[in-house]
Amino acid sequence: MSEDRIERETLIDAPLERVWTLVAQPGFWVADEGTVAGTVAKEGESMRAVNSVHGDFPVRVEKVDPPTYVAYRWASAFSGQELTDDNTTLVEFTLTEEGGGTRLRVVESGFASLPGSEELRAKAVRDNTGGWPEVMAAFKKRAEQAPSS
Repeated sequence: MSEDRIERETLIDAPLERVWTLVAQPGFWVADEGTVAGTVAKEGESMRAVNSVHGDFPVRVEKVDPPTYVAYRWASAFSGQELTDDNTTLVEFTLTEEGGGTRLRVVESGFASLPGSEELRAKAVRDNTGGWPEVMAAFKKRAEQAPSS
């Protein structure tokens, strides 16, 4: 049986409000940089996160509780397909203020219920487990850069 969840967190040297504006951009973790800039998460809305290396991924906003929580569904194991009730994982971002910075926690869950073979589910867990550290490092760097005027 595949693992069902991935959890990661990082402390970002930036105010909560700045980090929030970035995590509230649907698909920011997979989309090519700049392609989701200016978008804002609205519950129930769907969009397509375009990644020139890994493909296009549908993303739906599940819940928004500004400025500390946002949840998305995405079909990471099914690039290019539409979202269905059973082909998505849930990605939750939780922000907390900590010592003048912001702790960002991500939890991705639902791998065990993905359709297809055990091999497909295990590959999805492996791929995303390997991807989140890169995503978090790049996100931390971006959030800590001074905003352009």
